[in-house]
Parts: sequence; C-alpha cells; structure tokens
Amino acid sequence: MAAGTVHKHYRLSGDKIRLAQRLLGARTQTEAIERALDEVIAEHERRRIVERAQDRFLRSGIALQDAYGKLEA
Repeated sequence: MAAGTVHKHYRLSGDKIRLAQRLLGARTQTEAIERALDEVIAEHERRRIVERAQDRFLRSGIALQDAYGKLEA
C-alpha cells in the first residue's frame, strides 16, 4: 500500500463504480474511486472560491446596469 492509504471495506454499487471507472478513464475500480473522491474535493474547492469571489463582488457596492433591458426592476 502507498503511504497515506488505508485499507477499508465498503458496500458500494458495482454499477456505479463501473460507470465512474468508464467516465473517468480509470484502469481499476480503486483508481475510479480515488479519482471520484478527487473530483468531489476539487468541486468543493471551486465552489468555495466562487462563493468568496461572489461575496467580495456583492460587498464592493458596484452598481450593475441592465444594458439590454431584460431584468426586472
């Protein structure tokens, strides 16, 4: 086992693992699970960054204009 890895036993859907394996281009089921976990962690980080940027934008007090007249007043 590689450093930092742990041996665990889970009851998981074989169909989901095979689908994830195919979608992620993983050679093994373990690799598919590792990649899927990496994707979840990366998505969490992306959302955190976007939320911080959105918060800074909203607090900046910038005035937005509806250049196309499509938004409600």
